[in-house]
Formats: sequence, structure tokens, C-alpha cells
Amino acid sequence: MPKPHVAVLPSPGLGHVTPLLELAKRLVTQFDLHVTVLVVTSTIPSPALSQLLHSPTLPADLDVVELPPVDAAALVTDEMQLLTQLAIMVEHSLNASLKSVLLQIGTPKALIIDIFCTQAFDICKPLSIPVYSFFTASVALMNFSLYLPTMDREIDGEFVDLPEPVAVPGCTPIRTADLLDQVKDRNNDEYMWYLHHVGRLPEAAGIFLNSWEGIEPVSIQSLTEHPFYRGIPIPEIFPVGPLIKQVECTAEMDAELINWLDEQPSKSVLFVALGSGGTFTSDQMTELAWGLELSEQRFVLVARFPSDRSASAAYFNAGSGGEEDGPARYLPEGFVERTKGRGVVVASWAPQIAVLGHVATGGFLSHCGWNSTLESVSSGVPMIAWPLYAEQRMNATILEEEVGVAVKVAAAAAVVGREEIERVVRLVMEGEKGKEMREKARLLKESAAEALSVGGGGSWASLAKVAERWKK
Repeated sequence: MPKPHVAVLPSPGLGHVTPLLELAKRLVTQFDLHVTVLVVTSTIPSPALSQLLHSPTLPADLDVVELPPVDAAALVTDEMQLLTQLAIMVEHSLNASLKSVLLQIGTPKALIIDIFCTQAFDICKPLSIPVYSFFTASVALMNFSLYLPTMDREIDGEFVDLPEPVAVPGCTPIRTADLLDQVKDRNNDEYMWYLHHVGRLPEAAGIFLNSWEGIEPVSIQSLTEHPFYRGIPIPEIFPVGPLIKQVECTAEMDAELINWLDEQPSKSVLFVALGSGGTFTSDQMTELAWGLELSEQRFVLVARFPSDRSASAAYFNAGSGGEEDGPARYLPEGFVERTKGRGVVVASWAPQIAVLGHVATGGFLSHCGWNSTLESVSSGVPMIAWPLYAEQRMNATILEEEVGVAVKVAAAAAVVGREEIERVVRLVMEGEKGKEMREKARLLKESAAEALSVGGGGSWASLAKVAERWKK
């Protein structure tokens, strides 16, 4: 008898593909389902994404099917904001081929989409395929997103000009400075696209959350108990996190890095990385390097080529290389030589899960994207929060003020100076505050492992509930 078949549809970018692929793998290996991952193809090649989707370690009952590419050059321009580019690419791709591909793979029992693929609701309805949503960011952001249509109707002017923090029902108010970039200007396409997609969340058959009660208890509880969300109403929620990429350390350069970490004292190394889509400007890269050097701490620095255009310039082509000359040419002169032995500089990409999980790693300077956040706390590693774009400022505030596993960089100017960088690095790596954060991170690591434990964890049980539904 054939296994129940489910399809999974992420939007482009590692930050969206990674957690949905991990969900697909768990449905196959833990619940004996057949899963097809549908890929919206981008015209910009991403070796890191290709390696993830075509890994030889993927389970046998997990298929990867690429949707036919659309002519993105005719649809998007470099002047468009990131979300606008992504939304237009996804819309045209799904309208062109999703129905035919779903029929070709045998009309699955369900389709799981991420937030920017809501065109699937219209395509799947005539096919009688229930569509579930997977919210790849924090539950706190989803609560805000569910409240956004109400804000849009009831508030005049820009949200960033409000005199008080945004009182999201059942949640800690959000400072206007921490609002995600996509809602800071209501007169642009990016805002309209975001409002459109989150406004359709209530249409889902259910919503998967990449979180668990151990890290966001209030936000999760409010979704099921607060009158506002019950009144929308929203569909059943399923906290299934933290779903993070598993260790993949195969390249020779990765092995050299791990060997270096093996030689360092426990909890002595700061890992510095900005996720799959973050870049610093040239001036900021210089100040970061000087701050690391002045701190006199051990470090691993993932140095991506600077971009003075956008903090998210690497979003679509993460891990695509193009830095053959090495980072030395865009770091301060002599930096690599002066810090040799105490620090390692890696061009563009590093095996983040392996580094965070290493016993030598004691801190993580991160942009606070949700995937990186989950990877850090799942490894018991405290953070220096350096948010760049999207909802990362909101994540950073929650991690510092509510969860207690991060300290934010104080950004008084466009470029954070070397003295401030030295201060926060020393605070986390050798101060009492760092020890307190490390202990809280250790407890979260235990909580995450317990949530995912097969047979009894809350996240495992939540996913099992849906899987059994599909099997019937």
C-alpha cells in the first residue's frame, strides 16, 4: 500500500528552504510519509541551496522537484526591494506551473507552504488539497502579522510615528524602532505584499510554528487563548520547533576549521556570522575587524564581501562564492597576520551548525535571523545581537529582554565603532553577564531537545497529530 503523500513548498532563499526541508525530512523519517519538496527556481545559482536540496543524505522517500523557471529578468529589477522581488517571482512561478506539477506528482493529501506562497490557496482549492502554512519566523512576529490587517484598517499614518509601542494582543508591546522593515513605509510595494500574504494566514488548514513553548510561552499561549486571535479566527496551530539544519561538514576547508576548534579551550571562541543573506558595508567590516582584534578573544569570522548597497544583498545567492582573492583584501591591512593563531577568517561561508555545536564555541555574534537564533539556542550558545534587516531587531530585543540569552550591540550611529564591538565581545566571552546568558542558553538547549524527543516531546507530539490525520 503506498504511503500517504504530502508536498512542501518553500519560497526562495535558504532561510525559508532550510526549515521546510527539515520538516519534510522529519515527516519521512519519523512518521513514514512520502514527501515531495517543490522548489521555486531562481535565476541566480546558489551552490549552498543546491547542496542542501540535493544532499546524498536525504531520505529515500523525500523527492525534490523543481518548478519550471520563469523569466525573472522580465519581472523584477535590482531597484525593487527584496520582498517585492521574491513575491513577484513566486507568484509568477506558482501561477504558471503549480497546478500541473501537483497533478504530475499524484495530487498529494496536503500542501505545506511558507508565508510568501499564498497563491497556493487559490490553486489547491479546486483540487481539494488542504493547504497548511509554515511560519518560518518567530511566533511573536506571527502574532504581530495576524494583528497587522487590523492596524492597517484602524491606524492612519505610519506605524513608526506612533507615540507608543505597538500593543499586539496578548504579547509584549513592540517598540516602533523594532518593527520589521516591511511595515515601516506603508506606501511601497513591499508593505502591500507583506500585508497581502499575512492577511491570508487564516485561510490555512493549520499553521506550523518553528518554535516551542520553552522559548516563546506567552506568544504561543496567546494564539490559543486570547480573544483577538480566537475571534479572527485562526486555524489550529502546531508548534513543531526548533527545526534546524543538521550537521553537514564535508568540505576540506570545513575540516580544517573544525580541527582548529578542536585545539581551543572550552567556550573560548566567538563565532561571527551574518546568516545566509547578511552583509556589512566596507566601513563596518573594518570596525568589526578592529573590535575583534582589540578584544583579544579567540574568534571565527565569516567574512563575506562587503556591500554598500544593502544589508541583505546576498539573500538570493548565498554561498555562491566569487571571492577567490580571499578576505584579506577587504579587511584591515595586516589583520589576518596579527590575529593568526587566535582567530580564523573564513571567506563567505562556514558550517554554522558544526561550529555552534562545538565545545570550543562560547558565543555567537549574529544578525538574529530566526534560523540562526534557533541554531544558537539549540547549541546552548549565547549571542551578541547585531540585527540588520527584516524582523531581526524585534528578535534581538526579545532575546535580550525576555529570553535573556543575548546582548544587543549599541548602535548610536550608522557604523558601530570598534570600542563598542570590543565591549560586547568581552562582556559575553569573559564577563559575569556572559556566564549568566550561557547558563540560560544551556537550559534552552535542554528544553529544545526535550521538545523534539521522539515519542514524548511537545513538538514531536504536535507534528504526530497532523501526520496521523493525513494517514487517515
